Amino acid sequence: MSGNKKQRPPPSLLQRIDVRQEEIAAILERTRAVLSAAEHATLSTIVDTVAWVQAELQTKDASLERLRKMIFGASTETTRNVLGEDTSKQGSAVHAADAPSMPISDPASARPKPPGHGRNGAAAYTGATQVTVAHPRLISGAACPGCITGHVYSQSEPAKLVRITGMGPLTATVYACDRLRCNLCGEVYTAPAPEGVGDEKYDATATSMVGLLKYGAGLPFNRIEKLQEGMQIPLPAATQWDLVQAAAKTLAPVHEELLNQAAQAAVLYNDDTTMKVLQLTRAQRAAALACDVKEERTGIFTSGILATDAGLKIALFFTGVRHAGENLNAVLARRSADLPAPIQMCDGLLSRNIPSDFDTVLCQCIAHARRKYLELTETFPEQVRFVLQTLREVYITDARARNEGLDPEQRLQLHQDESAPRMAALAQWMRTQFDQRIIEPNSALGAAILYMQKRWAELTLFLRVPGAPLDNNVCERILKKAILHRKNALFYRTLNGARVGDVFMSLIHTAELNQIAPFEYLVALQRHAAVVAANPADWMPWNYQATLAHRGAGPDPPA
Repeated sequence: MSGNKKQRPPPSLLQRIDVRQEEIAAILERTRAVLSAAEHATLSTIVDTVAWVQAELQTKDASLERLRKMIFGASTETTRNVLGEDTSKQGSAVHAADAPSMPISDPASARPKPPGHGRNGAAAYTGATQVTVAHPRLISGAACPGCITGHVYSQSEPAKLVRITGMGPLTATVYACDRLRCNLCGEVYTAPAPEGVGDEKYDATATSMVGLLKYGAGLPFNRIEKLQEGMQIPLPAATQWDLVQAAAKTLAPVHEELLNQAAQAAVLYNDDTTMKVLQLTRAQRAAALACDVKEERTGIFTSGILATDAGLKIALFFTGVRHAGENLNAVLARRSADLPAPIQMCDGLLSRNIPSDFDTVLCQCIAHARRKYLELTETFPEQVRFVLQTLREVYITDARARNEGLDPEQRLQLHQDESAPRMAALAQWMRTQFDQRIIEPNSALGAAILYMQKRWAELTLFLRVPGAPLDNNVCERILKKAILHRKNALFYRTLNGARVGDVFMSLIHTAELNQIAPFEYLVALQRHAAVVAANPADWMPWNYQATLAHRGAGPDPPA
């Protein structure tokens, strides 16, 4: 670069300046004295363009969403980060005529201190091999070698050392069995394999590990193949597919039982994300759709359905051309007719999330309504601050109910006591904005208010129905399994491959949601395939260990 050319400062040195539109207009007016009419018109056009782009970035969330976040900050949606650290203790800055006066609790006192990020203690390694090391010279009750007169006794807690070694995800053992041949008759005698070796080349632990890496951790088959090559234990991608395809048939009875039990749950969440299936024929599309669906669809989705009841959680995945509401329809078709309509939580934006054939008690996601205001933090800071702080108080109350282990009726009473007045104040504030013409309905803030007002009954169901959730975040989290697979593997090759992925993801994530190790669970299901198929209800993640204990088998140890 030539020496007479100025370098542009790096982005880290650029400073963001907040300037009001009136100040910009005043600066432009002063430039008339030094610029020609044409130059002034050009400069005005540039400034107007920048202002237009800024407004568009604050109101549109399509392909420019990433750029909008880079420009306007707030890397997360937490109220503390959106409003700034120092605003969390200021309360609402909206004028008293615009918003009722409400006490705002200090979130710092309600939020528990996050745990540190230190080293894991020995107790964290529950899957490690435990080795007891006896003292080489002393036993309990022996004379103390230091003071001679005293005696040493065993301590209740031994000193623990953690040593971690590396190994491949899949290991192999080669058994060299002696063979002897008669020099006269030619008969060959081969030594029998050791007891417990089995007849199959690939153990259930190998299949479970491949399934967990592929559908739990998002590693494509070719990456697993490359990893195993580095360990000198070859495992071709085609072999991996054969293993999980065969295992999916073994796991199918348990997956069916998960569908049946999910259909009886009190609360159901659903949402979907895009997916790609390379080989999906027109006939397969038509067969997958309900007979009353007339239009031809080109999109492919993975729907996530989360069922919760009595503390248990079931995660289900469905990949194909059906929408989330249609997949929920198929689940509810299994619901007992004696049960009342379940509570359904979904995104308030899309009608395709609603089942057409079954009634549900619909509640919609506060987080989606809240995001409408997040986009306007720069242009309407005071109004956004009031809305975010009000909703934060509601979430603090809900977190307290969860931490105290309140049942649905107790949680409802707590929200009616604490959250109902705040939500009523928020509703009054929204009406005031339009009634007193403070905000125009066709403005960006007016659109956010109208969105919330239109869905107010569904957004506030948690104030009237026991167990109604606040948002759909938990369903969006389970969909990260499918998104992780999409980001790494990019697609499913066939619809059959998508079904295999749905089965594995459903079992793996259901086990994780219920604090069960998915690897051991998958191994147990395959090793007891015959009895699992006979009575799959006894082999759910939350009761399979009790079933094993009753059979006298005990949990299968990890390989």
